[in-house]
Amino acid sequence: MPLLLGVNIDHIATLRQARYANAPTSPNAEPCTVLAGQDALAGGADSLTIHVRGDRRHMQDADAYRIRAEMKVPLNLEMGVTEEMVGLALKLKPEFVCLVPENRMEITTEGGLNVLASFDKTRMVIARLQDAGIRVSVFIDPDLKQVEAAGEACADMIELHTGAFSNAAGDQVQVELDRLTVAAKEGHFSLQVNAGHGINYTNIAQILTIPHLAELNIGHSIIARATRIGLTAAVREMKDRMAAYTAGA
Repeated sequence: MPLLLGVNIDHIATLRQARYANAPTSPNAEPCTVLAGQDALAGGADSLTIHVRGDRRHMQDADAYRIRAEMKVPLNLEMGVTEEMVGLALKLKPEFVCLVPENRMEITTEGGLNVLASFDKTRMVIARLQDAGIRVSVFIDPDLKQVEAAGEACADMIELHTGAFSNAAGDQVQVELDRLTVAAKEGHFSLQVNAGHGINYTNIAQILTIPHLAELNIGHSIIARATRIGLTAAVREMKDRMAAYTAGA
């Protein structure tokens, strides 16, 4: 199976909100998240990822429902483990949900979900979503105890948080890459293994050395590249870099 690419288009909404935070559905509000999704698909995206945060700093509920209604594409909803977001997911019915931690003071997600510390709640939310036919992933640090907890909570997938690797320098780069490799090997026994956060056009070469990956979720780097060459071309470039991936052993 080829390595799949989920393109996170949250930053399209971030740009719109910079001017139209008080009127995100205005006819003048731009850029359009649906058009961005269409451009990503034209470049070869296999799915779209959106994160409706509790503070609605970028994606709005209206974006989620419009994308769901107008685009025939697998949709991955990143969401906090809250009753409000469970309600949204049950109405939206995305193909996938990825449970992530949320801190209202953070600029972007800063770490993985601590499944161990919130096991009962996480397990309950996973069960409710799965009962509605939604596959569930948990966004975790590459820690074997968290991988084990995700499996015990009956998640379908894990998404390994690649942020520590992406931010590392010097000898620490290989240390973090080794952690990701060990976690992927362990997770592969019972879970689909995805990865994301901070992956870019340069470090993708090292990410491709991690075995057993099914999908990468990439947003910021692709959107940044799109400001120069357009979103369709930016997605195509990333897909081209991913094409040589082999799952390994």
